[in-house]
Amino acid sequence: MTDMAGTPAADGAIRVVLADDQALIRAGFRVLLDGAPDITVVAEAGDGAEAVALARALRPDVVIMDIRMPVLDGLAATRQITADPDLAATRLLILTTFELDEYVFEALRAGASGFLGKGMDPAGLADAVRTVAEGGSLLSPRATTGLVEHFLAQPVRGDAPVKASLGRLTGREQEIVALAAEGLSNDDIAGRLHLSPLTVKTHANRAMAKVGARDRAQLVVFAYQSGLVVPGRA
Repeated sequence: MTDMAGTPAADGAIRVVLADDQALIRAGFRVLLDGAPDITVVAEAGDGAEAVALARALRPDVVIMDIRMPVLDGLAATRQITADPDLAATRLLILTTFELDEYVFEALRAGASGFLGKGMDPAGLADAVRTVAEGGSLLSPRATTGLVEHFLAQPVRGDAPVKASLGRLTGREQEIVALAAEGLSNDDIAGRLHLSPLTVKTHANRAMAKVGARDRAQLVVFAYQSGLVVPGRA
């Protein structure tokens, strides 16, 4: 386990913890991220329990979390981190071998801000970290559509509180949440609804606050859990 003191980060740099049981993958990611002037890998973990401990000790901006790890898997570790009020500002990026990993949606539901494929373009890694550190989500239209169609074909049952939360949203907020669930960006939604991107962002932020979503990824999960959007329906 990496020393709890962690690696010092440059002022203003995005602080990252890498969690993967394969040292070679961690080393490769570390080289790529430490090569960015605004990102510093402050620690590495070889299992989920180490990742949780490091997150609590170092309070990083982003944790890149593999799912299949010993001791505590990444899904359980993600739940522990997102449930800790002291780590409300820490964002989780799930690392997966396959873009449609069967656990990805569960990770998003648990509070992750998106996911990375292990075969992703190395040049996009730093941008992905920056996106979630700034409060965005790493859910492309293709990824969103694929996840929804593959894993949400059957409606989620037993989520009455989630459905009740839908009633707290205004009509405009529901409209924007539904479009976000399709993978549209704020700019795309603004063009579709003839609004300014700032207005769209304001409505989306208000919707997140009303339904208790940590970020945009959680808002997408809410859209499907609540029945606002139904998979396969045009």
